[in-house]
Amino acid sequence: MTVPSVRHIGLEDPESRPGGLNRYLADLVAAQIEAHFDAEGVVLGSASSTPTPGLVWAGLKESPLWRRLWMMRRGATRPPLPDVVDVHFALYALGSVLPIIGRLQGRPLVVHFQGPWADESTTEGSGRLNAWAKRVIERAVYRRADRVIVLSRAFEQLVVDRYGVDPERVRRISPGIDAKRFTPGESSDARRRFGIDDSTTFVVLAVRRLRNRMGLEVAIEAMSRIARPGALLVIVGEGPERARLEALAIELDAPVRFVGRVSDEQLVTWYRAADVSVVPSVALEGFGLVVLESLACGTPVIASDLEGLRDAVEGFEGANLVTPGSVEELAAALDDVGSESTPSTAVCRDYAEQHGWAEVVRLHGRVYDEVLDHSRPLTVFLGHSAALSGGELALARLVPAMTDDRDVLVILAEQGPLVDRLKGAGVRVEVIAMDEAARSMGRDGVGRGFSQLRQGMAALHYSLRLARRLRQLHPDQVHTNSLKAALYGGMAGRLARVPCVIWHVRDRIAEDYLPGRAVRLVRALARRIPDGVVANSLTTLATLGPLDVPTLVLPSPLDPSICPAASKVRAGPLRVGVLGRLAPWKGQDLFLEAFAEAFATSNVTGTIIGAPLFGEDSFRGELDRSIDRLGLRGKVELVGFTADVAEALAELDVLVHTSRIAEPFGQVVIEGMGAGLCVIAADSGGPAEIITDGVDGLLYQTGSASDLARVLASVAIDGEVRERLGRAGIETARRFRPELLAAELEGFYEIVGRRR
Repeated sequence: MTVPSVRHIGLEDPESRPGGLNRYLADLVAAQIEAHFDAEGVVLGSASSTPTPGLVWAGLKESPLWRRLWMMRRGATRPPLPDVVDVHFALYALGSVLPIIGRLQGRPLVVHFQGPWADESTTEGSGRLNAWAKRVIERAVYRRADRVIVLSRAFEQLVVDRYGVDPERVRRISPGIDAKRFTPGESSDARRRFGIDDSTTFVVLAVRRLRNRMGLEVAIEAMSRIARPGALLVIVGEGPERARLEALAIELDAPVRFVGRVSDEQLVTWYRAADVSVVPSVALEGFGLVVLESLACGTPVIASDLEGLRDAVEGFEGANLVTPGSVEELAAALDDVGSESTPSTAVCRDYAEQHGWAEVVRLHGRVYDEVLDHSRPLTVFLGHSAALSGGELALARLVPAMTDDRDVLVILAEQGPLVDRLKGAGVRVEVIAMDEAARSMGRDGVGRGFSQLRQGMAALHYSLRLARRLRQLHPDQVHTNSLKAALYGGMAGRLARVPCVIWHVRDRIAEDYLPGRAVRLVRALARRIPDGVVANSLTTLATLGPLDVPTLVLPSPLDPSICPAASKVRAGPLRVGVLGRLAPWKGQDLFLEAFAEAFATSNVTGTIIGAPLFGEDSFRGELDRSIDRLGLRGKVELVGFTADVAEALAELDVLVHTSRIAEPFGQVVIEGMGAGLCVIAADSGGPAEIITDGVDGLLYQTGSASDLARVLASVAIDGEVRERLGRAGIETARRFRPELLAAELEGFYEIVGRRR
């Protein structure tokens, strides 16, 4: 990634006027400078404050509008001109970046969409003409932008729908938190500084600008209704609504303390002093950086259930969202603070630390690289499914590790959770919808389905549409991620004359896995369409037969979030589990048979984690009936799908892989090893290539319930063996880190390219 010089055009120095936009800009510039970017922010200051490091004042914010515009234009365009212009406030960029009048109009332009300025003004009571003028300014700047950065999914959709920005130019990058500044501290010390009785007062904190859409009147009314004695709402911030809010607090006899603007140091102290923070916004909340600030200080948050705020707490188990504008829900949530559902200081802090500025800076650098057109190679990955299944999860882990050295675009044939997973990692995604009948066809229909007129025509039509898009993109490689994508995507790549078509084969092309006609079709096309073939195991590669193109065995990457538990000491009986999609060939029924044989009289417990996909729903009912038939009710539990594999693995002692036929790879095997578990797997296919029997795991005879029962019984009575195998498995799993596998794939692209 090339490090360019970047000039940010903002609004005001946060020392002059606190606020989310101003603080975000200052923190971003500081983080970029720390990462050795040549970065600065041009803003307005105040005669009563001093510049924040990294920010350059173009003039004073107290000046008339015409003078502020002139000063910002002069400050933004002073020499030497930057490589990239990054705009955070459209009005002050107007005279700098627009064609004809702007000296920066020839420079690559990135714009941060921090919220709909015109709509916010309307919410605050501005007239129609005022809002119209602001929208015209916004549209002019956003449409000039080479890339538009948004903070949340809500704003991603809004900037496309409301302002007509091409979605191809939009990038979603969540903001970071300065975890060094916002830290937990002793609550009693913090309260003492502000003269608050530590023993009796329940402190609720709202850090907000005092404006209509912030919902502070909701918080004030809720405080008048809660049942907690000694409650106090502290409102930090200034704004035009202060007098009205103060009057409302007096009218309702609500315990409210308005403290106005505070310094950064005081803000941290207020977070530490509070029992809970509230973010009661009623509209237009882009992200809610105050949520992360509060959590970083170890203080839980109650927030409105708005899209931007949902993004801020995505994946946080302690999230507490209430209906916007609901006094009753907010009051009930405040009364519940301190119960078992309230997250601890450590839990809040741990979540906030996941949102560091280093990752934000890296993602910005990637965007700058895009607009500077550093002639990086473009790889288009193709996938038919957006479900979070094995191949799709492997793609989601591999692709982000490749994007520092090349441009990557993923084109999927449906909407689904994979789209958000990839975008959240900073990967560009397009969805070109495919006919459902062709897209959802199961493996048993491959051979017949493509010979049937309707599905065959749907697949051909989709290939033609995809080829048109590929001709527009001019990629260096097309990399298909699934068997279906290999067929329609390979054809599209050839029609579009893409220089290099790579098949990534994740399924065994064998008659115990696919219909015979499908096997013959895929093997024939594998010798004609791809320029290179990637397989997830030697077992998978061998089923394709002899090939005349370069090949690479590339295992699926390990989820970076999976790691060994901090402590191996567990309470209660041994816990044995199976993790994966519920399907007959995956062998969860074999696990039940083996479990019943091995642990008929013991207190070992079993867990089957997973849900059916691809029309296999009836199998779950079969498993449930087998639990009753084998007398395992109360000993083995079907827990369904989990989005948090790491958490599920942390609850187990032994992980069992049970596929009845040779597994192409066995992603769950390396996940279990990475978590430090004792892993038991079938002795065929990919798992047998991963595990060295007796060294870093154990193997049993594929399809044999009695042999699996034997191995289960042996590890159940020998804790030292389990520990030894778990430690060795951790070392094995390290070979599957995404960055290592991405480097292998980059080398393979070079090998294939040299043959062209």
